[in-house]
Parts: sequence; structure tokens; C-alpha cells
Amino acid sequence: MPFWGLQKQLGIDVDSWLLRQSMPQPQRQAAACHAFEREWVECGHGLGQTRARRECQLEYEDFMECMKRTKLAKRLRTILEQRDKMTKEGKYTPPHMDEDEPRP
Repeated sequence: MPFWGLQKQLGIDVDSWLLRQSMPQPQRQAAACHAFEREWVECGHGLGQTRARRECQLEYEDFMECMKRTKLAKRLRTILEQRDKMTKEGKYTPPHMDEDEPRP
């Protein structure tokens, strides 16, 4: 606990500036990855940087996946490659959308 409550006296909250998802959002709705970031910060609070990296790795990976969607992109790329491979082999034909037929 600080000797002076400087943040409180000045009316600022530096902690919310440090967190990406905790900033004021439009429409006052929580950001998409706010819960993941909150879990990660709560896990590492008071542990120290070295222990937090080791013990909170899963929370950090969940937060980064929510932010960057790298695992989702890799999965989609694999699915599209498989589809292209099956199309070349003749095992799969993509559905054709005729412009004349109305969509359901």
C-alpha cells in the first residue's frame, strides 16, 4: 500500500491504462477478451514476474488466443487445405450456387 494515495488524490487510475481490455469501451459494454485478461492478471497478481510466467501460462495463452485468433486461423487454413486436396482428388465437389435460384 503506498504511503500517499497519489492516484486517488489526482483522480486517475493508472492500472486501467495498463490493461488493454479495461479501458472505457463504447456503449459501456465489456470488451470481448476482458474476461480472459482479467483471469490472467488475477492469476499473476502478487506472484512476481518469474513465477507468474510459469504458473499463469494457460491464462496467458487463452488471452492471446482471444486477442489474435492464431489457433483459429491455423485450424481454418488446415480445413481449407484439406478441402482443396479432396477437390483435386475428385472426392469432393463444392456446392454451386446458381444465381437464378433464390436463396432459402
